[in-house]
Amino acid sequence: MSSRITCEVHTTAPVAVVRLTGALDLGTMRSVHHVLSDALVDQPDALVVDMAEVDVKDRLALSVFAAAARRAEEWPAVPVVLCAPSPVAARWLSESSTCRVVPVSPDCAEATRVAGATLRMRARLEPVAEACRRARELVTDACTRWNLPDASGPAALVLSELVGNVVRHAGTPMQVTVTLRRPYLHLAVVDGSSAQARPGGTDLHAEGGRGLLLVRELTQRWGSVPAGQGKAVWAMLPAT
Repeated sequence: MSSRITCEVHTTAPVAVVRLTGALDLGTMRSVHHVLSDALVDQPDALVVDMAEVDVKDRLALSVFAAAARRAEEWPAVPVVLCAPSPVAARWLSESSTCRVVPVSPDCAEATRVAGATLRMRARLEPVAEACRRARELVTDACTRWNLPDASGPAALVLSELVGNVVRHAGTPMQVTVTLRRPYLHLAVVDGSSAQARPGGTDLHAEGGRGLLLVRELTQRWGSVPAGQGKAVWAMLPAT
């Protein structure tokens, strides 16, 4: 990280807290973005950014927080909260579009407490055929607990396809996550292969790729992004 800004990442389950110290400007914002992205890979229930020791040199650099929050909305469906900005930084935040994306709290303890209220279920699965059945059971259980009867069938099919893709192509253990952040139900599978998931073509004789075409048709949005040494494949469905 740039010598002009440093960070400490603390995980107080289920919330990750990133404490930034130093100057935030257009030269250091890239380093901050990398730190926030790395913290999100562990899929905490929330990410709180402590700005108490940050000297914001350029108001445009505050956009780094909105960029991280927009990415986190899709995967890993984690709320990002800023806390304890200086009076100048707080005023700049209130005047920018960042506050429409990232809530700001004057108190970090309160921000951590509120941000942790996320509905999430997880499972660690091995790359075996049974993994698809266990994934369907996980999402069906989640939809029952969260009273989402209309989402249960499509979500079970989508998550089964995402897990099956790992079994067929990545062949690594995987972390499966089901998260409710209204108005969407978020599904994600993180595996140990860095090869990005891409839907196949329309060739009916092709050996693979049609499962991801089905995912595309059944979801509001889906995507594949790097996650640590591997990747995350995520999908969003209406939470109904």
